[in-house]
Amino acid sequence: MGPNPKVSIIIPVYNAASALRRCLDSVLKQEFTDFELLLMDDGSSDESPAILDEYAGKDSRIRLVHKNNSGVSDTRNQALDLARGTYVQFLDADDWIAPEATKLMVRAMEQKKADLVVTDFYRVVGEHVSHKGDIEEDSLMDLQTFAGHMMENPADFYYGVIWNKLYSRQIIEENQIRMDPEVSWCEDFLFNMEYLLHCRGIFALQVPVYYYVKTEGSLVSQGLSITKTVEMKASVFRYYNDFFARVYDPEDYEARRIQIYGFLGAFARDAGAIFFLPGTKRLGRERQNVDMNPQASDTLLTNAYYQRKLLDKYLEPVGQHHDLSNVDLRILLTIAAVNRKTSRRQLAAYAGVSSLLAAASLQKLLQQGYVDTETHLRDRISEGVKQGDLNLRITDKAADLTEDLVSALADYRRAIMAGFTKEEERRYLDLSERAGKNARAALEH
Repeated sequence: MGPNPKVSIIIPVYNAASALRRCLDSVLKQEFTDFELLLMDDGSSDESPAILDEYAGKDSRIRLVHKNNSGVSDTRNQALDLARGTYVQFLDADDWIAPEATKLMVRAMEQKKADLVVTDFYRVVGEHVSHKGDIEEDSLMDLQTFAGHMMENPADFYYGVIWNKLYSRQIIEENQIRMDPEVSWCEDFLFNMEYLLHCRGIFALQVPVYYYVKTEGSLVSQGLSITKTVEMKASVFRYYNDFFARVYDPEDYEARRIQIYGFLGAFARDAGAIFFLPGTKRLGRERQNVDMNPQASDTLLTNAYYQRKLLDKYLEPVGQHHDLSNVDLRILLTIAAVNRKTSRRQLAAYAGVSSLLAAASLQKLLQQGYVDTETHLRDRISEGVKQGDLNLRITDKAADLTEDLVSALADYRRAIMAGFTKEEERRYLDLSERAGKNARAALEH
Protein backbone atom coordinates (compact mmCIF):
# COMPACT_ATOMS: atom_id res chain seq x y z
CA MET A 1 0.00 0.00 0.00
CA GLY A 2 1.43 3.38 -1.04
CA PRO A 3 1.54 6.70 0.80
CA ASN A 4 -1.64 7.97 2.39
CA PRO A 5 -3.91 9.89 0.02
CA LYS A 6 -4.97 13.48 0.56
CA VAL A 7 -8.70 12.60 0.65
CA SER A 8 -10.74 9.55 1.56
CA ILE A 9 -14.00 9.62 -0.41
CA ILE A 10 -16.67 7.38 1.13
CA ILE A 11 -19.70 6.05 -0.75
CA PRO A 12 -22.09 3.59 0.91
CA VAL A 13 -23.95 1.57 -1.73
CA TYR A 14 -27.24 -0.25 -1.32
CA ASN A 15 -29.21 -1.33 -4.41
CA ALA A 16 -28.15 1.75 -6.38
CA ALA A 17 -27.40 0.10 -9.73
CA SER A 18 -29.46 2.53 -11.81
CA ALA A 19 -27.41 5.59 -10.78
CA LEU A 20 -24.15 4.04 -9.61
CA ARG A 21 -22.07 4.43 -12.79
CA ARG A 22 -22.89 8.14 -13.00
CA CYS A 23 -21.77 8.60 -9.40
CA LEU A 24 -18.54 6.62 -9.76
CA ASP A 25 -17.61 8.25 -13.07
CA SER A 26 -18.03 11.72 -11.56
CA VAL A 27 -15.57 10.85 -8.78
CA LEU A 28 -12.99 8.97 -10.83
CA LYS A 29 -12.94 11.45 -13.73
CA GLN A 30 -12.72 14.62 -11.63
CA GLU A 31 -9.73 16.98 -11.82
CA PHE A 32 -8.39 16.12 -8.35
CA THR A 33 -6.63 12.75 -8.32
CA ASP A 34 -4.96 12.28 -4.91
CA PHE A 35 -7.73 10.30 -3.23
CA GLU A 36 -8.82 6.83 -2.23
CA LEU A 37 -12.40 5.81 -3.00
CA LEU A 38 -13.95 3.63 -0.30
CA LEU A 39 -16.90 1.80 -1.86
CA MET A 40 -18.98 0.06 0.80
CA ASP A 41 -21.49 -2.45 -0.58
CA ASP A 42 -24.08 -2.77 2.19
CA GLY A 43 -25.49 -6.15 1.16
CA SER A 44 -26.98 -5.05 -2.17
CA SER A 45 -29.24 -7.54 -3.96
CA ASP A 46 -29.31 -5.83 -7.38
CA GLU A 47 -26.49 -5.37 -9.93
CA SER A 48 -24.56 -2.98 -7.67
CA PRO A 49 -21.96 -5.58 -6.49
CA ALA A 50 -21.08 -6.49 -10.08
CA ILE A 51 -20.74 -2.84 -11.08
CA LEU A 52 -18.52 -2.19 -8.07
CA ASP A 53 -16.32 -5.18 -8.93
CA GLU A 54 -15.99 -3.90 -12.49
CA TYR A 55 -14.83 -0.45 -11.40
CA ALA A 56 -12.53 -1.79 -8.67
CA GLY A 57 -10.77 -3.90 -11.29
CA LYS A 58 -10.02 -0.81 -13.39
CA ASP A 59 -8.83 1.77 -10.85
CA SER A 60 -6.27 1.17 -8.10
CA ARG A 61 -7.60 4.09 -6.05
CA ILE A 62 -10.73 2.08 -5.24
CA ARG A 63 -10.97 0.07 -2.01
CA LEU A 64 -14.05 -2.12 -2.22
CA VAL A 65 -15.81 -3.82 0.68
CA HIS A 66 -18.72 -6.25 0.28
CA LYS A 67 -20.52 -6.69 3.60
CA ASN A 68 -23.80 -7.81 5.14
CA ASN A 69 -26.50 -5.18 5.36
CA SER A 70 -26.16 -3.06 8.51
CA GLY A 71 -27.58 0.31 7.50
CA VAL A 72 -26.02 3.47 6.14
CA SER A 73 -24.71 4.81 9.48
CA ASP A 74 -22.83 1.65 10.44
CA THR A 75 -21.57 1.34 6.86
CA ARG A 76 -20.12 4.86 6.98
CA ASN A 77 -18.55 4.07 10.36
CA GLN A 78 -16.83 1.00 8.95
CA ALA A 79 -15.50 3.14 6.10
CA LEU A 80 -14.17 5.72 8.57
CA ASP A 81 -12.31 2.91 10.35
CA LEU A 82 -10.59 2.10 7.04
CA ALA A 83 -9.94 5.65 5.84
CA ARG A 84 -6.33 6.85 5.46
CA GLY A 85 -6.77 10.33 3.97
CA THR A 86 -5.98 13.68 5.51
CA TYR A 87 -9.54 14.74 4.71
CA VAL A 88 -12.84 12.88 4.46
CA GLN A 89 -15.55 13.44 1.86
CA PHE A 90 -18.90 11.64 1.63
CA LEU A 91 -21.19 10.93 -1.33
CA ASP A 92 -24.48 9.12 -1.69
CA ALA A 93 -24.61 6.59 -4.52
CA ASP A 94 -27.63 8.25 -6.18
CA ASP A 95 -25.82 11.59 -6.52
CA TRP A 96 -22.79 12.93 -8.34
CA ILE A 97 -20.19 15.71 -8.10
CA ALA A 98 -18.85 18.41 -10.42
CA PRO A 99 -15.39 17.86 -11.99
CA GLU A 100 -13.82 20.51 -9.76
CA ALA A 101 -15.55 19.46 -6.52
CA THR A 102 -12.79 17.86 -4.43
CA LYS A 103 -10.13 20.20 -5.82
CA LEU A 104 -12.01 23.32 -4.70
CA MET A 105 -12.89 21.87 -1.30
CA VAL A 106 -9.29 20.86 -0.54
CA ARG A 107 -7.98 24.19 -1.79
CA ALA A 108 -10.41 26.09 0.44
CA MET A 109 -9.58 23.88 3.43
CA GLU A 110 -5.84 24.50 3.08
CA GLN A 111 -5.81 28.13 1.94
CA LYS A 112 -8.28 29.24 4.60
CA LYS A 113 -6.81 26.92 7.27
CA ALA A 114 -10.31 25.64 7.98
CA ASP A 115 -11.40 22.63 9.99
CA LEU A 116 -14.58 22.26 7.92
CA VAL A 117 -15.58 23.36 4.42
CA VAL A 118 -19.28 23.60 3.53
CA THR A 119 -20.33 23.99 -0.10
CA ASP A 120 -23.43 25.00 -2.00
CA PHE A 121 -25.12 22.24 -3.99
CA TYR A 122 -27.52 21.55 -6.85
CA ARG A 123 -30.93 20.04 -6.10
CA VAL A 124 -32.01 17.81 -8.99
CA VAL A 125 -35.66 17.00 -9.66
CA GLY A 126 -36.25 15.19 -12.93
CA GLU A 127 -34.82 17.34 -15.71
CA HIS A 128 -34.55 20.48 -13.59
CA VAL A 129 -31.86 21.70 -11.23
CA SER A 130 -31.63 24.58 -8.75
CA HIS A 131 -28.72 26.11 -6.84
CA LYS A 132 -28.98 25.77 -3.04
CA GLY A 133 -26.90 27.61 -0.46
CA ASP A 134 -27.29 29.65 2.71
CA ILE A 135 -24.15 31.51 3.84
CA GLU A 136 -22.72 34.50 1.96
CA GLU A 137 -19.69 35.23 4.15
CA ASP A 138 -16.32 35.04 2.40
CA SER A 139 -14.15 34.90 5.52
CA LEU A 140 -13.31 32.07 7.87
CA MET A 141 -16.03 31.78 10.54
CA ASP A 142 -15.62 30.77 14.14
CA LEU A 143 -18.06 28.27 15.65
CA GLN A 144 -20.32 30.93 17.18
CA THR A 145 -20.73 32.74 13.86
CA PHE A 146 -21.48 29.54 11.97
CA ALA A 147 -23.91 28.38 14.67
CA GLY A 148 -25.70 31.71 14.35
CA HIS A 149 -26.30 31.04 10.65
CA MET A 150 -27.41 27.50 11.40
CA MET A 151 -29.87 28.74 14.01
CA GLU A 152 -31.62 30.90 11.41
CA ASN A 153 -32.31 27.86 9.20
CA PRO A 154 -32.01 24.91 11.59
CA ALA A 155 -33.56 22.27 9.35
CA ASP A 156 -31.91 23.33 6.10
CA PHE A 157 -30.19 20.49 4.22
CA TYR A 158 -27.19 22.82 3.81
CA TYR A 159 -26.29 22.33 7.49
CA GLY A 160 -27.66 18.87 8.19
CA VAL A 161 -26.19 16.66 5.48
CA ILE A 162 -22.62 15.38 5.26
CA TRP A 163 -22.22 15.22 1.47
CA ASN A 164 -21.62 18.97 0.93
CA LYS A 165 -18.76 19.10 3.42
CA LEU A 166 -15.06 18.27 3.71
CA TYR A 167 -13.87 17.05 7.12
CA SER A 168 -10.51 16.68 8.84
CA ARG A 169 -9.92 13.00 9.58
CA GLN A 170 -7.65 14.01 12.45
CA ILE A 171 -10.55 15.76 14.21
CA ILE A 172 -12.82 12.77 13.55
CA GLU A 173 -10.34 10.26 14.95
CA GLU A 174 -9.00 12.26 17.89
CA ASN A 175 -12.56 12.76 19.13
CA GLN A 176 -13.91 9.35 18.01
CA ILE A 177 -16.78 10.93 16.09
CA ARG A 178 -19.06 8.39 14.44
CA MET A 179 -22.62 8.01 13.17
CA ASP A 180 -25.24 6.68 15.59
CA PRO A 181 -26.57 3.43 14.02
CA GLU A 182 -29.66 3.61 16.26
CA VAL A 183 -30.84 6.87 14.67
CA SER A 184 -32.29 6.98 11.15
CA TRP A 185 -33.54 10.59 11.20
CA CYS A 186 -31.04 13.48 11.09
CA GLU A 187 -28.14 11.08 11.69
CA ASP A 188 -25.99 13.30 9.46
CA PHE A 189 -26.97 16.35 11.52
CA LEU A 190 -25.93 14.66 14.77
CA PHE A 191 -22.55 13.79 13.26
CA ASN A 192 -22.10 17.39 12.08
CA MET A 193 -23.01 18.92 15.44
CA GLU A 194 -20.55 16.68 17.27
CA TYR A 195 -17.84 17.51 14.72
CA LEU A 196 -18.52 21.26 14.88
CA LEU A 197 -17.85 21.32 18.62
CA HIS A 198 -14.19 20.59 17.81
CA CYS A 199 -13.85 23.17 14.99
CA ARG A 200 -12.01 26.46 15.27
CA GLY A 201 -12.67 27.66 11.72
CA ILE A 202 -15.43 26.92 9.20
CA PHE A 203 -15.42 28.16 5.60
CA ALA A 204 -18.44 28.40 3.30
CA LEU A 205 -17.49 27.72 -0.32
CA GLN A 206 -20.24 29.44 -2.28
CA VAL A 207 -19.87 27.20 -5.32
CA PRO A 208 -22.34 24.38 -6.05
CA VAL A 209 -20.24 21.25 -6.58
CA TYR A 210 -22.64 18.48 -5.54
CA TYR A 211 -25.73 17.19 -7.39
CA TYR A 212 -28.29 15.90 -4.91
CA VAL A 213 -31.13 13.66 -6.06
CA LYS A 214 -33.64 12.94 -3.28
CA THR A 215 -34.87 9.33 -3.34
CA GLU A 216 -35.39 8.17 0.24
CA GLY A 217 -38.83 8.06 1.81
CA SER A 218 -40.19 9.21 5.17
CA LEU A 219 -39.39 7.53 8.48
CA VAL A 220 -42.80 5.88 8.54
CA SER A 221 -42.23 4.50 5.03
CA GLN A 222 -38.95 3.03 6.33
CA GLY A 223 -40.98 0.85 8.69
CA LEU A 224 -40.79 3.00 11.82
CA SER A 225 -43.91 3.48 13.92
CA ILE A 226 -45.29 6.93 14.69
CA THR A 227 -44.30 6.48 18.35
CA LYS A 228 -40.72 5.50 17.43
CA THR A 229 -40.50 8.44 15.03
CA VAL A 230 -41.62 10.94 17.68
CA GLU A 231 -39.15 9.50 20.21
CA MET A 232 -36.32 9.72 17.70
CA LYS A 233 -37.10 13.33 16.79
CA ALA A 234 -37.31 14.29 20.48
CA SER A 235 -33.90 12.72 21.05
CA VAL A 236 -32.42 14.67 18.14
CA PHE A 237 -33.87 17.91 19.48
CA ARG A 238 -32.32 17.28 22.91
CA TYR A 239 -28.93 16.90 21.23
CA TYR A 240 -29.57 20.03 19.14
CA ASN A 241 -30.49 22.02 22.26
CA ASP A 242 -27.40 20.74 24.09
CA PHE A 243 -25.21 21.70 21.15
CA PHE A 244 -26.16 25.38 21.38
CA ALA A 245 -25.90 25.32 25.18
CA ARG A 246 -22.26 24.27 24.71
CA VAL A 247 -21.53 26.79 21.94
CA TYR A 248 -22.85 29.92 23.69
CA ASP A 249 -22.39 31.23 27.20
CA PRO A 250 -25.53 31.08 29.42
CA GLU A 251 -26.58 34.68 28.75
CA ASP A 252 -26.31 34.36 24.97
CA TYR A 253 -28.02 30.99 25.09
CA GLU A 254 -31.02 32.40 26.95
CA ALA A 255 -31.27 35.28 24.48
CA ARG A 256 -31.36 32.81 21.58
CA ARG A 257 -33.61 30.20 23.17
CA ILE A 258 -36.66 31.08 21.02
CA GLN A 259 -34.62 30.66 17.84
CA ILE A 260 -33.21 27.37 19.11
CA TYR A 261 -36.65 26.03 19.90
CA GLY A 262 -37.74 26.90 16.38
CA PHE A 263 -36.09 23.62 15.37
CA LEU A 264 -39.03 21.76 16.93
CA GLY A 265 -41.41 23.01 14.27
CA ALA A 266 -38.99 23.01 11.38
CA PHE A 267 -38.92 20.52 8.54
CA ALA A 268 -36.02 19.64 6.27
CA ARG A 269 -36.61 22.61 4.02
CA ASP A 270 -35.20 21.34 0.78
CA ALA A 271 -37.77 23.00 -1.46
CA GLY A 272 -36.75 21.05 -4.52
CA ALA A 273 -36.11 22.31 -8.02
CA ILE A 274 -39.41 23.77 -9.20
CA PHE A 275 -39.18 24.52 -12.90
CA PHE A 276 -41.07 27.83 -12.78
CA LEU A 277 -39.15 29.36 -9.85
CA PRO A 278 -36.26 31.83 -10.37
CA GLY A 279 -32.85 30.18 -10.34
CA THR A 280 -34.11 26.81 -11.59
CA LYS A 281 -32.60 25.59 -14.86
CA ARG A 282 -32.85 22.55 -17.05
CA LEU A 283 -30.28 19.96 -16.00
CA GLY A 284 -27.13 20.42 -18.05
CA ARG A 285 -27.59 24.18 -18.50
CA GLU A 286 -26.41 25.13 -15.02
CA ARG A 287 -22.76 25.03 -16.16
CA GLN A 288 -20.64 26.22 -19.07
CA ASN A 289 -21.53 24.29 -22.22
CA VAL A 290 -19.18 23.50 -25.08
CA ASP A 291 -20.31 22.58 -28.58
CA MET A 292 -18.05 19.68 -29.52
CA ASN A 293 -18.16 18.68 -33.18
CA PRO A 294 -16.17 15.44 -33.64
CA GLN A 295 -15.86 16.20 -37.36
CA ALA A 296 -14.29 19.63 -36.80
CA SER A 297 -10.62 19.98 -37.70
CA ASP A 298 -8.05 21.44 -35.32
CA THR A 299 -7.79 24.93 -36.76
CA LEU A 300 -6.89 28.32 -35.33
CA LEU A 301 -10.58 29.08 -34.87
CA THR A 302 -11.61 25.80 -33.25
CA ASN A 303 -8.57 25.71 -30.97
CA ALA A 304 -9.17 29.32 -29.90
CA TYR A 305 -12.80 28.41 -29.17
CA TYR A 306 -11.84 25.41 -27.01
CA GLN A 307 -9.27 27.42 -25.06
CA ARG A 308 -11.77 30.23 -24.49
CA LYS A 309 -14.41 27.80 -23.24
CA LEU A 310 -11.84 26.05 -21.03
CA LEU A 311 -10.95 29.38 -19.43
CA ASP A 312 -14.66 30.05 -18.87
CA LYS A 313 -14.95 26.65 -17.19
CA TYR A 314 -12.26 27.53 -14.65
CA LEU A 315 -13.57 31.07 -14.13
CA GLU A 316 -17.13 29.90 -13.47
CA PRO A 317 -16.61 28.60 -9.89
CA VAL A 318 -14.79 31.83 -9.01
CA GLY A 319 -17.74 33.84 -10.28
CA GLN A 320 -20.22 31.69 -8.38
CA HIS A 321 -18.26 32.15 -5.17
CA HIS A 322 -18.02 35.94 -5.50
CA ASP A 323 -21.39 36.54 -7.21
CA LEU A 324 -19.77 37.73 -10.43
CA SER A 325 -20.32 36.72 -14.05
CA ASN A 326 -17.59 35.47 -16.37
CA VAL A 327 -17.83 38.84 -18.15
CA ASP A 328 -17.06 40.59 -14.84
CA LEU A 329 -14.04 38.34 -14.34
CA ARG A 330 -12.79 38.92 -17.89
CA ILE A 331 -13.03 42.67 -17.33
CA LEU A 332 -11.13 42.32 -14.06
CA LEU A 333 -8.40 40.24 -15.72
CA THR A 334 -8.16 42.82 -18.50
CA ILE A 335 -7.74 45.65 -15.99
CA ALA A 336 -4.91 43.68 -14.38
CA ALA A 337 -3.27 43.13 -17.77
CA VAL A 338 -3.45 46.69 -19.20
CA ASN A 339 -1.54 48.27 -16.30
CA ARG A 340 -4.31 50.65 -15.19
CA LYS A 341 -4.79 53.07 -18.09
CA THR A 342 -7.18 52.08 -20.88
CA SER A 343 -10.25 53.29 -22.73
CA ARG A 344 -13.63 51.67 -22.32
CA ARG A 345 -13.50 50.61 -25.98
CA GLN A 346 -10.14 48.88 -25.42
CA LEU A 347 -11.42 47.29 -22.22
CA ALA A 348 -14.32 45.72 -24.13
CA ALA A 349 -12.12 44.64 -27.03
CA TYR A 350 -9.47 42.96 -24.88
CA ALA A 351 -12.12 41.20 -22.78
CA GLY A 352 -13.92 40.03 -25.93
CA VAL A 353 -17.31 41.51 -24.99
CA SER A 354 -19.53 44.31 -26.28
CA SER A 355 -19.01 47.89 -25.10
CA LEU A 356 -22.42 47.78 -23.43
CA LEU A 357 -21.55 44.65 -21.44
CA ALA A 358 -18.14 46.07 -20.54
CA ALA A 359 -19.70 49.30 -19.22
CA ALA A 360 -22.28 47.43 -17.13
CA SER A 361 -19.64 45.07 -15.76
CA LEU A 362 -17.24 47.89 -14.92
CA GLN A 363 -20.00 49.75 -13.10
CA LYS A 364 -20.75 46.60 -11.07
CA LEU A 365 -17.08 46.13 -10.15
CA LEU A 366 -16.86 49.78 -9.07
CA GLN A 367 -20.01 49.53 -6.95
CA GLN A 368 -18.80 46.37 -5.23
CA GLY A 369 -15.45 47.98 -4.48
CA TYR A 370 -13.27 45.55 -6.44
CA VAL A 371 -12.08 48.29 -8.80
CA ASP A 372 -11.42 51.97 -8.18
CA THR A 373 -10.73 54.99 -10.39
CA GLU A 374 -10.70 58.76 -10.12
CA THR A 375 -13.99 60.16 -8.83
CA HIS A 376 -14.81 62.26 -11.88
CA LEU A 377 -14.13 59.32 -14.15
CA ARG A 378 -16.44 57.13 -12.08
CA ASP A 379 -19.15 59.74 -12.56
CA ARG A 380 -18.53 59.78 -16.31
CA ILE A 381 -18.81 55.99 -16.45
CA SER A 382 -22.14 56.03 -14.60
CA GLU A 383 -23.38 58.74 -16.98
CA GLY A 384 -22.42 56.67 -20.01
CA VAL A 385 -19.69 59.00 -21.31
CA LYS A 386 -17.49 57.09 -23.73
CA GLN A 387 -14.49 59.26 -24.51
CA GLY A 388 -11.17 59.38 -22.70
CA ASP A 389 -8.93 56.98 -20.86
CA LEU A 390 -9.84 55.30 -17.59
CA ASN A 391 -7.19 55.09 -14.89
CA LEU A 392 -8.32 51.88 -13.16
CA ARG A 393 -6.84 49.85 -10.34
CA ILE A 394 -7.84 46.68 -8.53
CA THR A 395 -8.47 47.42 -4.85
CA ASP A 396 -7.37 45.63 -1.69
CA LYS A 397 -10.96 44.45 -1.24
CA ALA A 398 -10.41 42.17 -4.24
CA ALA A 399 -7.53 40.31 -2.56
CA ASP A 400 -9.46 37.06 -2.01
CA LEU A 401 -11.02 37.33 -5.47
CA THR A 402 -7.60 37.89 -7.04
CA GLU A 403 -6.22 34.86 -5.20
CA ASP A 404 -9.05 32.72 -6.57
CA LEU A 405 -8.43 34.05 -10.09
CA VAL A 406 -4.73 33.22 -9.85
CA SER A 407 -5.65 29.65 -8.84
CA ALA A 408 -8.15 29.39 -11.71
CA LEU A 409 -5.56 30.60 -14.23
CA ALA A 410 -3.04 28.12 -12.85
CA ASP A 411 -5.60 25.32 -13.31
CA TYR A 412 -6.23 26.51 -16.87
CA ARG A 413 -2.53 26.57 -17.64
CA ARG A 414 -2.03 23.06 -16.23
CA ALA A 415 -4.93 21.79 -18.34
CA ILE A 416 -3.69 23.15 -21.66
CA MET A 417 -0.14 22.00 -20.92
CA ALA A 418 -1.08 18.50 -19.77
CA GLY A 419 1.61 16.06 -20.89
CA PHE A 420 4.15 18.82 -21.68
CA THR A 421 7.71 18.50 -20.45
CA LYS A 422 9.22 21.51 -18.65
CA GLU A 423 11.11 22.36 -21.83
CA GLU A 424 7.95 22.11 -23.92
CA GLU A 425 6.13 24.39 -21.47
CA ARG A 426 8.91 26.97 -21.74
CA ARG A 427 8.93 26.80 -25.54
CA TYR A 428 5.13 27.02 -25.71
CA LEU A 429 5.05 30.16 -23.56
CA ASP A 430 7.91 31.72 -25.49
CA LEU A 431 6.37 30.96 -28.89
CA SER A 432 2.92 32.13 -27.77
CA GLU A 433 4.39 35.44 -26.62
CA ARG A 434 6.24 35.86 -29.92
CA ALA A 435 3.11 35.00 -31.91
CA GLY A 436 1.16 37.62 -29.95
CA LYS A 437 3.80 40.26 -30.63
CA ASN A 438 3.83 39.37 -34.34
CA ALA A 439 0.04 39.67 -34.52
CA ARG A 440 0.14 43.06 -32.80
CA ALA A 441 2.91 44.31 -35.09
CA ALA A 442 1.02 43.16 -38.20
CA LEU A 443 -2.14 44.94 -37.05
CA GLU A 444 -0.26 48.19 -36.39
CA HIS A 445 0.88 48.46 -40.03
